[in-house]
Amino acid sequence: MATSDTSYTGISRWWHVVGGVVMNLALGSLYGWSVFVAPLEKEFHWKRLDTSNVFIIAVVVFALTFIVAGRLQDKLGPFKISIIGAILVSLGFFLCSYADSLTKFFIFFGVLGGLGNGFGYATPIPVMSKWFPDKRGLAVGLAVGGYGAGSAIFGPLAANYLIPSFGWRSTFQILGGIFFVMTMVGAFLLKNPPAGYRPAGWTPTPAAKAAASTYDFTPGEVLRTPSFYLLWIGYAFGCAAGLMVISQLVPFAKSVGIPTTTLAAYGLVVGAVGNASGRILSAWMSDHLGRINVLRLMIGISMVAMPILYFVGGHVVGLFVMLFIVYWCYGTQLSVNAATAADFWGTKNVGINYGMLFTAWGVAGLLGGKIGGWMFDAYHNYQMAFYTAAGLAAVALVCELAAKRPALPAGAAAGKKAPAAA
Repeated sequence: MATSDTSYTGISRWWHVVGGVVMNLALGSLYGWSVFVAPLEKEFHWKRLDTSNVFIIAVVVFALTFIVAGRLQDKLGPFKISIIGAILVSLGFFLCSYADSLTKFFIFFGVLGGLGNGFGYATPIPVMSKWFPDKRGLAVGLAVGGYGAGSAIFGPLAANYLIPSFGWRSTFQILGGIFFVMTMVGAFLLKNPPAGYRPAGWTPTPAAKAAASTYDFTPGEVLRTPSFYLLWIGYAFGCAAGLMVISQLVPFAKSVGIPTTTLAAYGLVVGAVGNASGRILSAWMSDHLGRINVLRLMIGISMVAMPILYFVGGHVVGLFVMLFIVYWCYGTQLSVNAATAADFWGTKNVGINYGMLFTAWGVAGLLGGKIGGWMFDAYHNYQMAFYTAAGLAAVALVCELAAKRPALPAGAAAGKKAPAAA
């Protein structure tokens, strides 16, 4: 039976959104890696591909950890998993201040930071999906929008003030302390609603019923649906373009003559605002226009925007406009795919089910980082990297065009719930 206890309704449920935003603001520091690239390459004489690998490791570990963390979140609840994430990501940043080799950065930022992101990020999406059956896209978008906005705050803070004033080592320590406080606050604000919860006074409309699954798929059942693989490929290739830009933004701007100070002061903010806007507003749009329709639209725009960004990159205004668009399209995929997983396969096992889909983001990080770093070292410019990213977006668009809502498993009755993941 559905419950609608007044203690879980109205404004009170929005505190869980606040918790998700605060948690993800800190975790979004992963995107700020590019501000450390220049000082590290200057001090240690590393190549661009070497520093790119730090970000790639973090992305891959993040994505793989998300599966385990998602399953644990489904079983243990969000609080314990959030605490693990808070400790790991903060510890990783603090230990980076003592790193003097690539291997240590691989371990501290890549492995520990990636693990912390995986555990921390695994909690807000399932919590939002359960609290907001009536506004799922918007709630998930707000929570994960914090992740995109994190670099808008901490990227310029590190590049313009902390690193010039205190050096990159102290910057890692300061950020590690800030992130610990923020993630702990977020962890205490995140909890699941009671079983069968519905918002007070909410009655699902026919459109809402059509948009949400009436059956909770187990992970094994999800893997037997063609839609999973089409969404996975679309997610991986669609995000690769955005992650290529994110991982190489500062070096790319420098290569086309944009001053680092200008980029740090404005470009990182523009990109981060675009990222957060895509996560929030595209997710809100998907509540009304449909998840897959919004994904198709934004991936199509990204396909066209990537080569344009390369050609206008040497002009500040053109660079910022196209950065906003590309980041918007990238951010869209992080929130709308998360809401799609809950809609397609139900909310009971959404932690692990979305975790399996989220591995596509890890592959996107590997592709995006390699495209940028390897092609710059090979051709001494980013032209082929942007062309390749546009081609990947085209493949993603084809997959999204083919994706459809999964049919119920054989023998499953609409409205019947599957058992929890074994």
